[in-house]
Amino acid sequence: MTTSIGRRTSHLPVPANLLLWLIAAFHMLLLAALFAAFLTARPAAAGDVACTGRNLMVELQQNDPTRYAEALKEADATPNGKGIFWKIEKPGLAPSWLLGSMHVTDPRVLALPPRAQAAHDAADTIIIESDEILDERKATAALLAKPELTMFTDGTTIDKLLSPEDYKRLETGLKQRGIPISAVSRMRPWMISSAVALPACEIARKAKGAQFLDQKIATDAIAEGKQVKGLETLAEQIQAMADLPVEFHLKSLIQTLELGDKMSDVVETMTDLYLSGDIGMTMPMLKTVTPEEEGENSDYAAFEQRVILDRNKVMAERAAPILDSGNVFMAVGALHLPGKDGVIELLRQQGFTVTAVN
Repeated sequence: MTTSIGRRTSHLPVPANLLLWLIAAFHMLLLAALFAAFLTARPAAAGDVACTGRNLMVELQQNDPTRYAEALKEADATPNGKGIFWKIEKPGLAPSWLLGSMHVTDPRVLALPPRAQAAHDAADTIIIESDEILDERKATAALLAKPELTMFTDGTTIDKLLSPEDYKRLETGLKQRGIPISAVSRMRPWMISSAVALPACEIARKAKGAQFLDQKIATDAIAEGKQVKGLETLAEQIQAMADLPVEFHLKSLIQTLELGDKMSDVVETMTDLYLSGDIGMTMPMLKTVTPEEEGENSDYAAFEQRVILDRNKVMAERAAPILDSGNVFMAVGALHLPGKDGVIELLRQQGFTVTAVN
């Protein structure tokens, strides 16, 4: 595959690590979900579209049991990789609760586990990643406040960064989602990826006004008279993505396009893993989608540090004083939770006891 980046031609490998960008669109980055809803709120995308994805791990287990066993071993070694619902305790405080969320409108995801729903209903305070998602005008203002972070302001357009073949592929992919390429021509690649990464059924639900999980949690809380607090601003989320090189985002956009119809399978697999609480399997699963390439680990390391680990610290530090009041329900992207530097471990370091709830 050949593409033009900054007016030069290069051959881009398709490393499995870059597929992990998709995590941002579905588990972590609220902005991606919000932007996709904003961009696709147009009649062309509003029809009923069936979800057609298949669970790739089921097929892997049947067709390549050795590779499946390797993925399972990696998942099992991930600290706090099992469970999306956790109890937070500290002596002298009423228990609080932590839900790993997925930023999609899938009805299966919106139906909270019974104990999580009960905890939400009984909580005094609700914490989400950004409370700006409650106000569309405020959220849009956040998107537009620093146009240089989301748009090319120097006359660059996406057609100048892609080969004719890749540009045509992008145009076709957007058309399938009811989005004219003229609407995104000056947007930075990561903004475009946030829409392209979503399957048609998700785009259709967003276009009809369906809320993604975090929005529903916050909206229900406001309707019940609860206090809702955010841990980040959307501007901070924008900055985290914009801090990464445009070349990295362009590679991710191209790779997402190359997946084509397989994107629906990836999303369905991530959803099934989420619903079963097997969060630790998400990264091993994504690595099975394409062959591993050598020499491309530095891109993912930068992504992981800026978009995951840095934000984990911010979330844990800002959540702690709110959790110190007790009886809080907290929901953040599910893949912020596991790992030795995940939110769960960081909360434990601040004196909280955090245990999985089955």
